[in-house]
Amino acid sequence: MADTAAAGISTPFPAIPVQRPRQQVENQIRRAILDGSLRDAERLPSEQGMAQSFNVSRATIREALRSLVESGLLVKGPGTTSGLYVQSVDHNTFSRLVSDRLTSVMDIGSVTPAEVSNFRDMLEVPSARLAAEFRNDSNLAKLHDVIDRERSITFDDPTISELNAQFHSEIANASGNRVLAAFVSALHRTAHPLVFVNTDAELGRESVDHHIRVYRAIKAKDPAAAAEAMQGHLNYLREHGIANSGDDQAHGDIERSLAGRAPA
Repeated sequence: MADTAAAGISTPFPAIPVQRPRQQVENQIRRAILDGSLRDAERLPSEQGMAQSFNVSRATIREALRSLVESGLLVKGPGTTSGLYVQSVDHNTFSRLVSDRLTSVMDIGSVTPAEVSNFRDMLEVPSARLAAEFRNDSNLAKLHDVIDRERSITFDDPTISELNAQFHSEIANASGNRVLAAFVSALHRTAHPLVFVNTDAELGRESVDHHIRVYRAIKAKDPAAAAEAMQGHLNYLREHGIANSGDDQAHGDIERSLAGRAPA
């Protein structure tokens, strides 16, 4: 009778899923990195040494380490025998991971100029608004320096794309939101938005003027004006997009540029 009653009582202890050895190894190393037990740039022991410590096979260690590399927590050192090193976990790491994933999407070849443009609206208008609220003197100095360099070169200078990326990334840094900054940096590093725009001398001059307007609004701590200036800038670039030109040669340039990860 007692056994029957006991059998009808639900146990208060939840079932704990049994982890595979690879998961146990991966989770322990992950925790050690996140809690600082394993420090940035610290070299991990050899596979053989770790296999002995964890009492598992080298194949199990290899699987766990591969997953941690893909997560961005470990990085391979130079050469074939240098081993694996701990990689700091911050917004820059996150940006690199986003870039890697975005690169995979771009490699599929299905991303359109409209998608890149719309994504910029979602990221960079709020970025400018926040930058006007939270920017500091260092942010302003960096933005001013980029604008000075933009004004000193011509529209076809090969550094234009990099300067443009620096300007928009620094605005995102000034926003105080490191996740937002990671996405903006990844977008410019991977998609190269200027690839989708018909650039000429007039567009170059107008774009620098737009950057100056955005800068002035951020310096004045005017979030609404900063957001409006950024939206106007992005709208202007959209109006001059290659997708609106009907230029077959330009479309070919996009494909070649994305394939090589460098602007035309």
